Amino acid sequence: MKIAVLPGDGIGTEIVAEAVKVLRALDLRFEMETAPVGGAAYEAQGHPLPEATLQLARQADAILFGAVGDWKYDKLERQLRPEQAILGLRKHLGLFANFRPAICYEQLTHASSLKPELVAGLDILIIRELTGDIYFGQPRGRRQAPDGHFPGAEEAFDTMRYTRPEIERIAHVAFQAARKRSRRVTSVDKANVLETFQLWKDVVTEVGKRYPDVALDHIYVDNAAMQLVKAPKKFDVVVTGNMFGDILSDEAAMLTGSIGMLPSASLNAGNQGLYEPSHGSAPDIAGQGVANPLATILSAAMMLRYSLNQPEAADRIESAVQHVLAQGLRTADIWSQGTTKVGTRQMGDAVVAAITSTKKTITKG
Repeated sequence: MKIAVLPGDGIGTEIVAEAVKVLRALDLRFEMETAPVGGAAYEAQGHPLPEATLQLARQADAILFGAVGDWKYDKLERQLRPEQAILGLRKHLGLFANFRPAICYEQLTHASSLKPELVAGLDILIIRELTGDIYFGQPRGRRQAPDGHFPGAEEAFDTMRYTRPEIERIAHVAFQAARKRSRRVTSVDKANVLETFQLWKDVVTEVGKRYPDVALDHIYVDNAAMQLVKAPKKFDVVVTGNMFGDILSDEAAMLTGSIGMLPSASLNAGNQGLYEPSHGSAPDIAGQGVANPLATILSAAMMLRYSLNQPEAADRIESAVQHVLAQGLRTADIWSQGTTKVGTRQMGDAVVAAITSTKKTITKG
């Protein structure tokens, strides 16, 4: 099992180091190779996604990714900014299906921005289409406006596009995932305004007829945003486009207590995947040892389950995280009165200790 380890920028190096430590505690046979990406790669090689890094990613069974970006790169040409690394990996590897589970652990119900009774037992899976929509649509650019309210003025434009096959394949992913859960899919669109999402709604409806055992409903994105904070447990599997999924999954993250708890998986048709926390590089706290590594550690568990065919090992990591939370250990983002505040490394060490303790128990048994 070959894992490409791409720590990236900011807190990426700190949180990925803890996830690697946890993976090594499992005593599985991994080949891990590290490469620069994002701003770190730009500094070293003049490009956020060097060819050697891309080739490593292509050859790996899975990619463990940290985070990219820093305010100091904002003045670079767009194609040289750190964020182009993650967009490039999605495009070149065909990582079209993004899984973002939002789970509120029992121990963190009081860390959520909502009342405990609204989030207790919350378990949502947001499936975001990842290689289409306005993020990749062409044409895009800047020009003098040829029409509109201010013809001749400088304008910027992007293009929202989806083809039928793109929508069909992400819809199948959502319905198949729902069959392993509560058999409910909510499709999020803006069909009342956008032609792109009228096609989305039509195609998802057609695909849904092939899954008569799964209930399907449709909701406009603005209403979805409201319902996520009003009655989040009404959702099970949520499927939506690239931009809407980006926004809604971050909103859902705060229901769990912190975006530092939200892992993600981005898969292609062959189940090769890129696994990363849903949060960013947080340059304001980089190097301070206070970042929450649990989203990255949980992303490593998803990697074991989806790409490396090691579900039991994934279960061990997830059980270890719950054990550590039950002990009352918290990084600053999820800390509350009566719990123990720890740093990035201490949290990783605690997860490793929980895994090691479980391994000893199994051996004795």
